[in-house]
Amino acid sequence: MSDAPETLEALQARHRKEQRDLVSRVTQKKKQATKKTRKGVNDECERLERELKERQAQEVAVHNGEALEQSEAEASQDDEAQEQDAELDGGAGAGQTNARLARRAAEYDALVAQAKQEAATMPDLREQERKRMEQQLSKHQLQCKEIRADGHCLYAAVADQMQTRELGLKPRIQLQAIEDGDLPDYKKVRYVAAGWIERNSDDFAGFMEEPLDVYLAKIRDTGEWGGHMELMALAKAYDVSINVLHGDGQVDKIMPGDGKEQTEDGARSIWLGYYRHSHGLGEHYNSLRKAR
Repeated sequence: MSDAPETLEALQARHRKEQRDLVSRVTQKKKQATKKTRKGVNDECERLERELKERQAQEVAVHNGEALEQSEAEASQDDEAQEQDAELDGGAGAGQTNARLARRAAEYDALVAQAKQEAATMPDLREQERKRMEQQLSKHQLQCKEIRADGHCLYAAVADQMQTRELGLKPRIQLQAIEDGDLPDYKKVRYVAAGWIERNSDDFAGFMEEPLDVYLAKIRDTGEWGGHMELMALAKAYDVSINVLHGDGQVDKIMPGDGKEQTEDGARSIWLGYYRHSHGLGEHYNSLRKAR
């Protein structure tokens, strides 16, 4: 492992990835929150965002060779202490201030060294996840079809599954935008998810923290990540069982309902791979095709 210091470009790239990862994590947490847990989830998400912002600001300051900026409260306390020192000891106040600053610098240097040591001993989560997923793919006789790592990955993975398993992209509901429009496959899947949620909004209202029309617009017209709620809608709209495989062997089974649960080898069963560490945007879905 190289001991070369991290370049500014690398630091900024890492910070952007951390921010994207946190956005994805917060989005999933909020989508899965219930009315009872919503306040606690929101508080936790705010804390995570605040801590990331503070830590990244510290790392930038260290990289630039600057001392951390004091909080307003600390600055005020230091000013008062310095004034008192100056009044009581005359010129001794400046010496005490310098000693205090030196002590703080030493404490911070120790924290930075500790952080670097911890980072150096951290496991390679990406590599671990890759190896574990390979084992699970072999077990279930599947092979991974890489999906582009962007906000559309869930929908693109579902589209790939529906097409390669010859199930087609025609849902149980009529959607004029799909029938009349020349849309890419992932976009059609987005419209299907939004259409089903819109027509069965009472089933999904408890998962939303914003007005229905705003939520649906994000699904149809943006690169907003999809999650468990969208998978539930797609399972019902396409009348398929969706199996989501994790690297640790866990399989989330999302059934269409109506007593139509499918077996793993069922004709209307599709497979997605869920990745937490292996892609630049954080949480990611790939299509898992049948091994040849």
